[in-house]
Amino acid sequence: MKTFENTLMALNRGALMALLAAMALIIFANVVLRYTTSQSIEWAEEVARYMMVWLTFLGAGPVLRYGGHIAVENLQDSLPLRWAQALRALIALMLFVFFGFIVYAGMTYVGRVQYQMTPTTQVSMSWVYASMPVGGVLLFAHWMLIVRDYVRTRTFASDDHFDANASASL
Repeated sequence: MKTFENTLMALNRGALMALLAAMALIIFANVVLRYTTSQSIEWAEEVARYMMVWLTFLGAGPVLRYGGHIAVENLQDSLPLRWAQALRALIALMLFVFFGFIVYAGMTYVGRVQYQMTPTTQVSMSWVYASMPVGGVLLFAHWMLIVRDYVRTRTFASDDHFDANASASL
């Protein structure tokens, strides 16, 4: 299972880095061309916008793993251990339902917009909306890998590339 988890994280991070790097290069090239030649890349803003959508959905899973999403924890901190665990189990169940909704709604949108084309690149909008079900499935996978520790002790996955003590001292 650890091999699957490491592979999932490596692939997810790789996709995020590639998307972010490509988006930054496209925008940088567009800005340079705009100021040096008074011409811009016609498709740059559209492609960068759709890359940002993909970044959002692909990045939600890794952020979830590390507890990076906004959370209100005062209630569970004030409860006895068993009640806090029950509350976290309810939250976990609600998140599973929400991830399922993301996948379902995403698949519905992919089907609805398959013949609609993007304005500049003339690519099917279903490629943009496909980020929802893909991101939802990744959220399921990441959540399944950490949910037990979350419910039991409210701990999240740790990143061996990140030292919390080092960043706290900055």
